[in-house]
Amino acid sequence: MSRIHSAVPARTATAADIEPIVDTLTTAFFHDPLWGPAFPDKRKRAAQASALWRLCVTSALRYPWTLVTPDAEAVAVWIPPGGTELTPQEQDGLGSLLSRAAEPEVAEGVRSIFSRLDLVHPDEPCFYLSLLGVHDDHRGKGLGMGLLAESLARIDTLGAPAYLESSNPANLARYQSVGFTVRDTVTFATGHVVTTMWRPGRRNTP
Repeated sequence: MSRIHSAVPARTATAADIEPIVDTLTTAFFHDPLWGPAFPDKRKRAAQASALWRLCVTSALRYPWTLVTPDAEAVAVWIPPGGTELTPQEQDGLGSLLSRAAEPEVAEGVRSIFSRLDLVHPDEPCFYLSLLGVHDDHRGKGLGMGLLAESLARIDTLGAPAYLESSNPANLARYQSVGFTVRDTVTFATGHVVTTMWRPGRRNTP
């Protein structure tokens, strides 16, 4: 069932937003069922995870599809059709970056998560919601779903489909309320299940 979510003021992120975005994502995913345990030492988790989010955000800014609320309280990192989360050079250096930030077993675990998710990524060109997060200090204000609604409104002017991976089952109903349906599931060695979701293209006139 589709539900109306009010779009929130949003703008395209710039390099000046990198650190506020990383701060938002670090708090947003600290207790995530998939990404939290990927960095098992909670004393080190914020520092270790922030290195990963910084790489992802910095790389994504080569596309004009990272959207933020005015002060980056919420962020939506989209990879457009034909794009990639990381450049080939960044992908090659991912292991080294993670090894500098965390223990070898942590680095290998994170690389394994990326590899598993890459295997189920659609072949069909689509907008890919790489990351969606709200800073802990601003939860409960509707910013996350509002930013998602604004993102989808922009994507709908292009008539393009959208794809995401939900690492938290609590979010499934939220995504379904804006038109996503379950596509597949990925079960990790820990037993955690990630749900992939698809939203067909819609043609809205801007």
